[in-house]
Amino acid sequence: MYKLLLCWRYLRTRYLALACIISVMLGVATLIVVNSVMSGFSSKLRERLHGLLSDVVIESMGMEGFADPHGKMERIRKDPFLGPRIEAMAGTMEVFAMLQFHTPDGQPITRTVRLIGVDPKTRSDLGGFRDHLVKQKDSANPSFELPPEAKQRYEEREQIALMLQAQEMAPPPLDPSEPPPPLPPPPRIKIPQGAIVGNLIASFRRKDEQGKAKDYYLLNPGDSLVLTTVGGQKLAPVYDRFVVVDYFQSEMSEYDSHYIFVPLDYLQHLRTMPDRVTSIQIKLKDYGDAEAVVSALDKMFPYLRVETWEKKQGALLAAISIEKGILNVLLFLIIAVAGFGILAIFSMIVAEKTRDIGILKALGASNGGVMKIFLTYGLLLGVVGAGLGTTLGLGLTVNINEVEQFLTRVTGHEIFDRTVYYFNEIPTDIRPLMVVLVNLGATAIAVVFSILPALRAALLHPVRALRYE
Repeated sequence: MYKLLLCWRYLRTRYLALACIISVMLGVATLIVVNSVMSGFSSKLRERLHGLLSDVVIESMGMEGFADPHGKMERIRKDPFLGPRIEAMAGTMEVFAMLQFHTPDGQPITRTVRLIGVDPKTRSDLGGFRDHLVKQKDSANPSFELPPEAKQRYEEREQIALMLQAQEMAPPPLDPSEPPPPLPPPPRIKIPQGAIVGNLIASFRRKDEQGKAKDYYLLNPGDSLVLTTVGGQKLAPVYDRFVVVDYFQSEMSEYDSHYIFVPLDYLQHLRTMPDRVTSIQIKLKDYGDAEAVVSALDKMFPYLRVETWEKKQGALLAAISIEKGILNVLLFLIIAVAGFGILAIFSMIVAEKTRDIGILKALGASNGGVMKIFLTYGLLLGVVGAGLGTTLGLGLTVNINEVEQFLTRVTGHEIFDRTVYYFNEIPTDIRPLMVVLVNLGATAIAVVFSILPALRAALLHPVRALRYE
């Protein structure tokens, strides 16, 4: 009992201990906030990548793709091992292309894109695709059909263009005094195939007068564009005109600035590659079966590449994991600094309390009892600092966006630039296991750094300690 009383008395009267508590508190809070924010970015990235790639991907080695995708999917469904584990499958065709369109002020734009042919129904069954659409996000059956407003807009613009073209091509009247001959009726307007365009292809982000990030659109639903790609075995150039029906917004600039989705059957027709795809995406009922499914598919299709989405994006995910681990080690040094502070303060206490330690030993305190006093004191400092740090860290994490906005107003500098990340808010992911491990680590450091002074106090001889005084 006397050990706890002495520890509590030292904690209340030794103001130097407050510096150790603050150091531990700041270290714990920093680790919790940084881990939660990095986990938030990592979770958001994994969610986006998983939604785009599904669980398992079977893909060809080149742009020519492979034939008979429906037969291959039927073969997978009939397999006694694979069939019960498959929830949904969809074929896709992906190829590089050149995009051409005109801005609202008439300026031509040409850029490279990745053209992806999909069937919206089967692709939506895999998950993720519908969630990234802007206009059809809540639609049960997304499609490449042009919305009525956009269709009317497209027809009006085409009607005007055809009338101007007809006027230019009309022959001049032989007699200027006679009225011009009537123009022929305009031809029936044909609606091109629809295209879902990446949000960063159709728009660019700029800060408005209030300093807030705002999207300015160069392509709107109903606007036309030209896509040029290669087709056939000889890779001859092919092109056609499409019309914008929706935007694809995954909040990942790499995809939003390069992806354009078009109907799979029409892309196969355009490339003169009927019944061919470049990949088959598979959604599993249980992702825990992924490795076994990949192994079985490898044997079934030895000339195709079969990977899980994690393996396909392994380099990116591994880089984030390594960065997170290195940052944790560096930030944990903050708590180590607090540990050295505990070591210094405890050494001072042992030197100052030599007479008190001698009296305690003369009254019957054992070496282990004296040692437990200092170890308990270190444990108390660690527990209090870690508890306060956890409260501060969780509070900052939960209100991280409000804190960021406050710092932006105070400093006049935007901490989280929306034009860089294209996220509306800072993502966070608080993991209870991480919080527990950080608290245990901080407490352990406080106890470990108090061992040396505790041993020194425990080994003091009572007679020599009193004689010293």
